[in-house]
Amino acid sequence: MKSRNTFLLTSASLLSMLALPSMAKTEKMNVLFIMADDMRPELGCYGVEAVKTPNLDRLAASGVLFQNAYCNIPVSGASRASMLTGMYPKYPKRFTNYSARASKDCPEAIPLSGWFTSHGYYTLSNGKIFHHIEDHADSWSEPPFRFHPHGYDVYWAEYNRWELWMNDASAKTINPKTNRGPFCEWAEVPDTAYADGKLAKKTIGDLKRLKEKGKPFFMACGFWKPHLPFNAPKKYWDLYDREKIPMADNRYRSEGLPEQVRNSGEIYSYAKTTTPDDIYFLKEAKHGYYACLSYVDAQIGKVLDALEELGLADNTIVVFLGDHGWHLGEHGFLGKHNLMDHATHVPLIVRVPGMQKGKTKSMVEFVDLYPTLCELCDIPMPKNQLDGTSFVPILKNTHAKTKDHVYIQWEGGRNAVNERYNYVEWRKEGVLNASMLFDHDIDPKENKNRVTQKEYQGEIEKLSNQLRIKKEAAE
Repeated sequence: MKSRNTFLLTSASLLSMLALPSMAKTEKMNVLFIMADDMRPELGCYGVEAVKTPNLDRLAASGVLFQNAYCNIPVSGASRASMLTGMYPKYPKRFTNYSARASKDCPEAIPLSGWFTSHGYYTLSNGKIFHHIEDHADSWSEPPFRFHPHGYDVYWAEYNRWELWMNDASAKTINPKTNRGPFCEWAEVPDTAYADGKLAKKTIGDLKRLKEKGKPFFMACGFWKPHLPFNAPKKYWDLYDREKIPMADNRYRSEGLPEQVRNSGEIYSYAKTTTPDDIYFLKEAKHGYYACLSYVDAQIGKVLDALEELGLADNTIVVFLGDHGWHLGEHGFLGKHNLMDHATHVPLIVRVPGMQKGKTKSMVEFVDLYPTLCELCDIPMPKNQLDGTSFVPILKNTHAKTKDHVYIQWEGGRNAVNERYNYVEWRKEGVLNASMLFDHDIDPKENKNRVTQKEYQGEIEKLSNQLRIKKEAAE
């Protein structure tokens, strides 16, 4: 790993080559970049009446809510590596496995954090931003912060090595194969007993510090919830009557679904699980997911309140997103790791002082965030790196469009999504092995693969050509 001094010297060389103007000419906007893990658009502001997320609803009302935002790969490590470098995944070499690292998969890329650091910003990373705490750790103004040793990575959590479980009863149910505790718990504890409550408190303290520094800041705050295990203080579980939480009405495999589309096995590494056809298990899982949504919403609310109270809101861009989606029983799936809409469709809210408020149906994808933030903060973009397109025009006019489809990949499947269709194809050495097409106008829940129907062949040809162009551009 390079030292921070080496990184900044390299960045300084890039700046001199670009002959940039002085950073002191105008006051820069701050950035508060908030991430949640495994959060699909299951929020009040996205029209889900059963869930209680008043703080994110409030943020959405004050900014732009993107109804058609997508990750570029449905797994945390790769999604974050792609997003924070502004580069598409490229199967099988770049940002395509479960624990992808930007600094190893594409060491020449300048991460968003490093680009902002080298352009006069004081940059901080609290919580889970990159998947691995050591990934591009030298690109921040201070070492990335997490509360637990080795970066508190829940994917390798043994009971109770990282203090994920707070309820004594959880110790009585351990998965003997993985030594993990139960997939959910409720405990009579304060918000700060779990990591996300601690993270909100730490971030608020850092915002106070940043205010006094007199430099523009880029504060990244990565919450873990609603990621497994679905553990939250009992008061958030008590917000819901389990029997009144609506369950998916399509708990069956879609008609004509290719064998390449599979359920994630992640939840089954925890204890107390059964099978997706067990309605009682599904109800408990969705109850836990909702409790975690409300818990993390409350922590985000505390950070947003502090931003207001510190007088920083009027000069701070707020970005909120979930790193990918999650199935909650639809098609018999629990988790991410496929190219169905529930795994790739994400919440995205952007609030820019002085710009638009409202909702937009315009298509955006995570690689678009890097160029968008550069444009908003009036800094140049790194040359020959970014695959995305700035969506600043949408922030100025919610009816504007910057692209007609987004590009997603997973395990060799290439996916184009536009406002109507979700099209995927799996090819090996140029030969088409499988494909699927969902028409969201008549089948928004993706219950039937229509790829063999004659009336769609013209659209399939267009979408397939778009995938070919994207593939060739990435090679």
